[in-house]
Amino acid sequence: MSLAGEPEIPASDADREAVRQQLGRSPRAIRSVAHRCPCGNPDVIETSPRLPEGTPFPTLYYLTCPRASSMIGTLESSGLMSEMTDRLKVDAELAAAYRSAHEGYLARRESHAEVEEIEGISAGGMPTRVKCLHVLVAHSLAAGPGVNPLGDEALALLGPWWADGPCV
Repeated sequence: MSLAGEPEIPASDADREAVRQQLGRSPRAIRSVAHRCPCGNPDVIETSPRLPEGTPFPTLYYLTCPRASSMIGTLESSGLMSEMTDRLKVDAELAAAYRSAHEGYLARRESHAEVEEIEGISAGGMPTRVKCLHVLVAHSLAAGPGVNPLGDEALALLGPWWADGPCV
């Protein structure tokens, strides 16, 4: 269930505990659950633009599911990120859509707070390269299909990571 376009719903205590188990540590700066896995657990959280101690944190959407994260790690090690970055250099339509994803990401983060130290910096390499598929997939899950084209592509390659039941 994507929360894209819906009002922000704070994470419940049960959500926070599930995320703690998924990450193996307490989540920092969690604002809300941005997407739920079909199993019902959070799989993407939305974070505050600053950590509690004040450090800027550009990763607005954070993938928490260890199964999905592991599968994405396999995609990253396959050379997919280089291939995607190369395509951005020659495919003007893809580059424009990716830049739009970057701008939407920034707008969402800035709706929570402006953080001068990370102004104009989104995550995952946007808008000119691909350096973290975890962030791009998290963005696609949170924002919904059609927003981040490269996140959507990576997500389609994952398959049903939830098929064996909840990760925690």
